[in-house]
Amino acid sequence: MPRIAYVNGRYVRHAEAAVHVEDRGYQFADGVYEVCEVARGYIIDMTRHLDRLGRSLRELEIRWPMHRDALEFVLREVVRRNGVTDGLVYLQVTRGVAPRDHFFPSSETKPALVITAKQLDPRNAARRAETGVKVITVPENRWDRVDIKTVGLLPNVLAKQKAREAGAAEAWFVDGDGLVKEGASTNAWIVTADGKLVTRPADFGILRGVTRATVMELAANMGLEVEERAFSVEEAQSAREAFITAASTVVMPVVDIDGRPVANGHPGSLTLSLRQSFFDVAEKSPAC
Repeated sequence: MPRIAYVNGRYVRHAEAAVHVEDRGYQFADGVYEVCEVARGYIIDMTRHLDRLGRSLRELEIRWPMHRDALEFVLREVVRRNGVTDGLVYLQVTRGVAPRDHFFPSSETKPALVITAKQLDPRNAARRAETGVKVITVPENRWDRVDIKTVGLLPNVLAKQKAREAGAAEAWFVDGDGLVKEGASTNAWIVTADGKLVTRPADFGILRGVTRATVMELAANMGLEVEERAFSVEEAQSAREAFITAASTVVMPVVDIDGRPVANGHPGSLTLSLRQSFFDVAEKSPAC
């Protein structure tokens, strides 16, 4: 089955999908995006993802590319046309196509919309969770508004590449005080000795992760306490457990930080319990 993309009103073969050279996403990174997990034939937490999309669009003064109900339909249709039962669906909205100029284009410029989907083998993530992943830390070098999910991800790309070269799966950005902010594509968590979950407050300093919010809901259901506060690299290395969350990883154990094992160097039982129970509380929207 050939992959299909949705590009500005048309379903086209993925290999032939294209946007205009003066799309402002290409010229200025003037756009936002969302990634939803598709699991067992359902789009996961679609409501929260589209709520966050609306916030990102609002912060950048970009109009919705279509009515929200229509966007939900197109998301499902792209998933259906690609035969995705487990994987990811990606949507990107830019300010549109206009002659290159730093000023906003005319209000008549239509936002541009691209949606793609791809199948992933869930067994690969399950195998990673069995052993856990390594992370490295890097100095924070991004702009202050990382709470907006923009397509301007060059610092994240460079951090991810540095992690790969170090044999790690993720890089955690660390502020000038030595406190962990978040991963290049994930939110960062630790579990304290007394079983409390700790993650940095989702103010303007980190992205308001959708999976993060669902894990908080899950933790409440499990009777676990969540502390929204910053933690240092040293506290993370000395923690009982550590993990990352994102639509692309769900809950993934972290077993090594900057070459130092977390606890016994194996995935923690609480982390694995959160991972196993995640879909019990996550919103599941039928993909078809």
